[in-house]
Amino acid sequence: MRPATSTIVLVLIGGVLALSFGSIFVRLATESAHSQSVGFSLVISVLRLSMAALLLLPAWRNLSKNLEPGAWLYAVLAGVFLAVHFATWITSLAFTSIAASVTLVNTNPVWMALLSLVWLRQAPRPLTLGGMAVALLGGLVISLGSSSNPGPNPALGNLLAVSGGLAASFYFLLGREAQNRGFGIGLYVAVAYGMAALVLLPLPLLFHTFYTGYPTQTYIWIALMALIPQLIGHTSSNWAVRWVEPVLVALVILLEPLGASLLAYFIFGELPGLQVLVGAAILLVGVGLAVVGSRDR
Repeated sequence: MRPATSTIVLVLIGGVLALSFGSIFVRLATESAHSQSVGFSLVISVLRLSMAALLLLPAWRNLSKNLEPGAWLYAVLAGVFLAVHFATWITSLAFTSIAASVTLVNTNPVWMALLSLVWLRQAPRPLTLGGMAVALLGGLVISLGSSSNPGPNPALGNLLAVSGGLAASFYFLLGREAQNRGFGIGLYVAVAYGMAALVLLPLPLLFHTFYTGYPTQTYIWIALMALIPQLIGHTSSNWAVRWVEPVLVALVILLEPLGASLLAYFIFGELPGLQVLVGAAILLVGVGLAVVGSRDR
């Protein structure tokens, strides 16, 4: 039975608030470990997902034998794209500002519209195409304003953040399909989070980075990532995407950059340059237009 609209709205708002803390905890974990390497970014991703998957072990008791064909494939593939999302996005935070990273990674509604054209054979409406153009313009403004961005390599960080947004689009669309084929939300996220952790597990070792030897405070920040942005934030969005259109969920998630930027200002005193702020505003307007243009009437 479909939940009440007020319930869906409250869950989405709570989920966005939880997601807003993601980049904050990443930065705090990075600072406490005194490491901004790609290898450590992958360590954060693996531990965050692994802790969340372990907390979801009781969900396996609800394993259903009545899943439709392809359900497991969609759930596993969603986990693979979730791994790509975290590997690229968390790494981007080591190279660019929180405002730029969180804004660019939330371009996923644009990618959803493009995927619908290729996958579902649904041509974007004129408003959607206009929104994409505006969003791309905003991304260009952010890139040109990289000189005012804190971070050692803003251009690389911005590119990684955009890649994370594309991967997130696949993750949400595949997850919705897995739930439509019979997965309950608890079991689905347990599979997706666990699969993502397994995919990422050996990668830190390729960068000669290990899972031990960091201060206790670092593991506390990562545990908070698993509990708040992952279990509460991601699970809320995955639950809502079953009951409302994915593009509408993406529209609500657009509030995350605002929340994360405000938190970054109060916690780190990080105030992005004017050009980055203008570019972020343009990008969010474009993504909003794309979402509104692509939703079903």
